[in-house]
Amino acid sequence: MSKMFTEQQRFALNGPTMGTRWTALFFAPTGLDPAPVRIALQSAVDCVDAQMSTWRPDSDLMRLNAAPVGPWVPVPEHLRRVLLLGLEIGRASGGAFDISMGDAVTAWGFGPETAAPDRIRKAMTGKRTSAQDALDISEIGIRKSAPVSIDLNGIAKGYGVDRLADTLQAQGINAGLVGIDGEMRALGLRPDGTAWTIAVEKPDSTRRAAHSILALENAAVATSGDYRHWVEVQGRRLSHTMDPHRGAPLIAAPASVTVVAPSCAEADAWATALMVLGPQTGARRAKERGLDALFLLRNDAGEVTEVRVGPLFSQDPAAGASNMGT
Repeated sequence: MSKMFTEQQRFALNGPTMGTRWTALFFAPTGLDPAPVRIALQSAVDCVDAQMSTWRPDSDLMRLNAAPVGPWVPVPEHLRRVLLLGLEIGRASGGAFDISMGDAVTAWGFGPETAAPDRIRKAMTGKRTSAQDALDISEIGIRKSAPVSIDLNGIAKGYGVDRLADTLQAQGINAGLVGIDGEMRALGLRPDGTAWTIAVEKPDSTRRAAHSILALENAAVATSGDYRHWVEVQGRRLSHTMDPHRGAPLIAAPASVTVVAPSCAEADAWATALMVLGPQTGARRAKERGLDALFLLRNDAGEVTEVRVGPLFSQDPAAGASNMGT
């Protein structure tokens, strides 16, 4: 093991994506030229952004949103995979995860446009058709059976992390930690045989601090919360996570939900779904699905309590470990 360790060099790369930055920490043989790896990683996330961004009018997702109801619309394979997974988790969560919330996200000012009262009223009072009912997916493309505005912000970053991990492995690198804006995926173990450590943040908008530490091997983690992106209405802070039943931000939601899953896209989407479901229904659904989940709840005094689901979080968080390898 010591000889293997001395032959490994630590590399730390990063770059811009989706309004934030991607990161990649990995170990590879000494003398590796990181430049081609950096180019490949940047290309991977650029592809996800080009296909799934709601901030880019020319993205494949926005082209799909602009398409009329009825005809089949061809889409690139990565977008198709994410749409399929989004619908799958939408069904599994009982509609708590719904990728058809683009109109509400835009109306409340969480997209590229500022909040607009007329659009908010329409999002909250208009007839809503879930993505599960509005979208058909086949090998030839996507077909809309009802007007729908698709938003993938609850899953696209996670999928971007998975693409970073796939890219590292395609480069022959099987030990690393990749992430986008706090969504992380661990590959293998560190050269000394230890797992990768990842902090679960305290739900505090004023400072960044760790609530607990996870130790992960071949697993991904994502957190959805109310403390980084929000709107304030009549003195009340509202989460950026949308309630599909109301077409509006969640009310009385958990402060945050952290999910560990085999892929980061799954962890990302389920963290959103469990935020919507809340600590009681969400905990039951997480148990049914075999998910590891940590709900952090904040009371009126600002005190934080926990609801833990799954073997990872049933342990002391500082000592937990998970191998979700295929």
